[in-house]
Amino acid sequence: MKAKLSQKQIGQRITELRKLKGLSQEDLAKRVKISRPSLAQIELGNRSVDILELQKFSEVLEFSLDDFVSKDFSAADQGEEISEAKSVQVETRMSVPTLSINKFRNVLLYILERCAGKPNVGETVLYKLLYFADFNYYELYEEHLTGAKYRKLPYGPVPQKLDTIVAQMMEKNQVQRIKTDFHGYPQTRYIPLEKPDLTLLKASEKEIIDKVIEQYSDWSASAISAYSHKDMPWLASKEGEEIDYELAFYREAPFSVRNYGNEIEEQ
Repeated sequence: MKAKLSQKQIGQRITELRKLKGLSQEDLAKRVKISRPSLAQIELGNRSVDILELQKFSEVLEFSLDDFVSKDFSAADQGEEISEAKSVQVETRMSVPTLSINKFRNVLLYILERCAGKPNVGETVLYKLLYFADFNYYELYEEHLTGAKYRKLPYGPVPQKLDTIVAQMMEKNQVQRIKTDFHGYPQTRYIPLEKPDLTLLKASEKEIIDKVIEQYSDWSASAISAYSHKDMPWLASKEGEEIDYELAFYREAPFSVRNYGNEIEEQ
């Protein structure tokens, strides 16, 4: 039985089918000849889809229009028709981030080397610099930088296992933790005692980290926390739960690090 679908339902079904096919938003947008921001808006349910566009989606994602508008539509049923090779591709793309402890330590040491002398860079600002470095890199390259997982907490995204990693680094005399007072408020700061091994960072990784430092390292803890609360990955996540890196693809200005200034949607 056919159902009248809302924009949100259409967006959800396209998202599910895209992920089953192992396609990024960039891949799908190019194939259906629309811009990636337009596709992001469709998937969020903020933009309508006309019948010609839906026909293009059906050709690329290999679904039946009759099935798509059916009340009993299931993306999983459509996925059964995808070959085993494509299923492997999906599993690879949708894999959960895996923390590279050595990479994380060196990213942390690099940020501290650049920023530890700034009086505003306490624990709160440091958390946000790590978050924006990780999520900006993933949005731009669709690869994980450190593979750290972040949880949505009241003061913003917080990297998991950071306390354990820092404790290990303190034992090895790689960092020092100090308690200070900043503008009348208690502040936890970290001082690097060892230089980062920059051979572990690709040029693209260092470039993203440098841009994050340049953009945010002079912000106050309250300002950068408030800003992070407006970022789509944080907004779309539930309190206390892990933040999905895939949500970085739904960012809009000023958070998105992709340049769509010259992108023209093909009709």
